[in-house]
Amino acid sequence: MKLNPAQLGKHLQGNLAPVYVVSGDEPLLCQEACDAIRQACRQQGFSERQVFNADNQFDWGHLLQASASLSLFAERRLLELRMPTGKPSDKGAALLEYLARPAEDTVLLISLPKLDGSTQKSKWAKSLIEGAHCQFLQIWPVDAGQLPQWIRQRLSQAGLSASAEAVDMISIRVEGNLLAAAQEIEKLKLLAEGNQVDLATVQAAVSDSARFDVFGLIDCALNGEASHALRMLEGLRGEGVEAPVILWALAREVRLLASIAQQYSQGTPLEKAFSSARPPVWDKRRPLVSKALQRHSAARWAHLLRDAQQIDAQIKGQAQGAPWSGLSLLTLAICGQRLRLK
Repeated sequence: MKLNPAQLGKHLQGNLAPVYVVSGDEPLLCQEACDAIRQACRQQGFSERQVFNADNQFDWGHLLQASASLSLFAERRLLELRMPTGKPSDKGAALLEYLARPAEDTVLLISLPKLDGSTQKSKWAKSLIEGAHCQFLQIWPVDAGQLPQWIRQRLSQAGLSASAEAVDMISIRVEGNLLAAAQEIEKLKLLAEGNQVDLATVQAAVSDSARFDVFGLIDCALNGEASHALRMLEGLRGEGVEAPVILWALAREVRLLASIAQQYSQGTPLEKAFSSARPPVWDKRRPLVSKALQRHSAARWAHLLRDAQQIDAQIKGQAQGAPWSGLSLLTLAICGQRLRLK
């Protein structure tokens, strides 16, 4: 059954469930949930711990063997099953067998990424989510609107209070990277005077730990956030991401937009153009893509695709010009800025 992560602490004060499942793509929050379960196990006498990494070559029989064997060192055991792919292999029926009859005096802790909609409908996933012996924790990421409140809560837990300006500055600097935010709060514990954190303290202490990634850059550009997109582009460059990688992502998106815009200009309904695109535009991204399509005509998107080809030639040394300047101009153009490569 599902367990709200906010209720985990209270739940762990009672009798432990035979199986816990922690699922999500936010590393810090998943790690902290698993740590809380491990600590509760230690406090309740589960002193032996065995860890299994279920990659594609994992022998699922090892899990059943471990659950059936008697411990030589402890009466209670914690078994950890880490599933980095989020799915068991073809021989994962052993997992269903275990879930149907969990081992006595044993807690099984399963950690895996977020399960998509189709995976949640599988038999093994339903056993994890709805099983009578399981407690399933879905860990959701903290979005931009929730981040300031999350930071305030973490500061409070650390015995600190901060001004609104200080919280906003931390949010801007870490850009959703919760691990970086937690690390910076630990640093502020050492630097804050009288447990008070103001803007000057944050400016002096907090590193620019923004999590820049190529696909985040794409979404930012599609949303028309020109200054933010340029900052992300510079962040990617500073992190050593090569220009061809960024160009591939930008060109792929421009090519998609040019194709959809061309179909739409010829009378194809937008929803049909989204579905027939290669790759198709999924429902979640359609509002973002629609917003970008409104900025330029089909001819303009085709021109931007030619600009991308010129940047490719610059990267290969076959044309004059600085590739990173070209990438900046292309990014601004996607955002809606009327600029052209020379």
